[in-house]
Amino acid sequence: MYIEAKSGGLTGPARIGRVTVSKTGATLYYQGKAFQSLKGTGFKSNYFDVETGEHYWISGPRRDGRDALYETNVQPAIDADIADEYWTKIRQQPSKAL
Repeated sequence: MYIEAKSGGLTGPARIGRVTVSKTGATLYYQGKAFQSLKGTGFKSNYFDVETGEHYWISGPRRDGRDALYETNVQPAIDADIADEYWTKIRQQPSKAL
């Protein structure tokens, strides 16, 4: 998933990483954090961190790499455990895989 922090403004630090989903589908988990949907009430965000209340934009990664809600030149960090899968299966650019 594409995970971008929105608490600092329209764009923020972003990552590509694997999330897990609760049995009910209401909560996403990533790196020890739990995220729940804002159900359409967020301003430029769609999830919030349950513990801190910080807002995030979380979406599936796109083949064209245009994952951010707003266009940016900043590339997201890609978690090492999914980098190969991201570059080969999603972006279809195996030459960029580690």
